[in-house]
Amino acid sequence: MKTAYVFFANGFEEVEALAPVDVLRRAGLDVKMIAVSTTKQVIGAHGVCLLCDATIKETTFLEEATYILPGGMPGAQGLKDSKELADLLCRVAGKTYIAAICAAPMVLGGLQLLKGKKATCYPGFESYLEGANVVADKVVVDGLFITGKGPGAALEFALTILAQLTSPAEAEELRKGMIVSYG
Repeated sequence: MKTAYVFFANGFEEVEALAPVDVLRRAGLDVKMIAVSTTKQVIGAHGVCLLCDATIKETTFLEEATYILPGGMPGAQGLKDSKELADLLCRVAGKTYIAAICAAPMVLGGLQLLKGKKATCYPGFESYLEGANVVADKVVVDGLFITGKGPGAALEFALTILAQLTSPAEAEELRKGMIVSYG
């Protein structure tokens, strides 16, 4: 079974975080919600309180898993400030998929992981994508990096992750079943 880790910090954008959790779990993947704080409880940008499966310090990570960073502020800043997450992302970069949406691609940019890669982000955060070729697309896949623009792209972002991890046909079947349209 494929594993994905979704990382949470207080102030996360709820739809960007939970769309991948929901879509990947619907497809039968093992999805772990990981708090980068010392407690498993996190509060989203719009007051949604969530209990994660574990904290980053108590988790042993599979390197071949997928790593997903939701945006939102100050959530993305909380992810960027986590030394444990930075060390983990640098260790797995180039070996497995890393996905980030909205403001969260700034985490990857700050670690110099997007150099020479096409990427997208929430408008106004382009300067944080150090070395990236920033494009305006809603979702971008470049090698093992998947980036998304913002809340309105959350389901497309999640389905794109699924397509990369399983197959485009499986993602398309789930998209139709969920009555998701792009545009």
